[in-house]
Amino acid sequence: MGDLLFLCTGNSCRSQMAEGFARRHAPPDQAVHSAGIAPTAIHPLAIHVMDEVGIDISVQHAKDLDAVPLDRIDHVVTLCGDAAERCPAFPGNPRRSHWPLEDPARARGTEADILAVFRSIRDEIAGRVQDLWKDASAPPPAL
Repeated sequence: MGDLLFLCTGNSCRSQMAEGFARRHAPPDQAVHSAGIAPTAIHPLAIHVMDEVGIDISVQHAKDLDAVPLDRIDHVVTLCGDAAERCPAFPGNPRRSHWPLEDPARARGTEADILAVFRSIRDEIAGRVQDLWKDASAPPPAL
């Protein structure tokens, strides 16, 4: 199995959370990466809400595609419309999935309101990441 890449614009929230969950749930031979089209620093609230579920992403860092072994990627998951539109061509034509998730960094309101958005997106990502390996282990459909 080739590498898995989560791609977003800033690589600061959604793709970082997805990488954290995927590293926890991936088979031992599955390499997991995240990157951004225009990477920025990891959002502190992404670190906080992942810590709430026992996953430390504080050791991860935002990176651009130059830091990813693109020739080993066999599945690219985009997590925002910008990344889906600007996603470059990859060697080997990997499988592509798109998860159009709200950017929690754009949440507004009280601290509790903003944390609720981060938690909601975190939980959505958790379910989708777990489904990646359910889908991979499912038998192919009958012809």
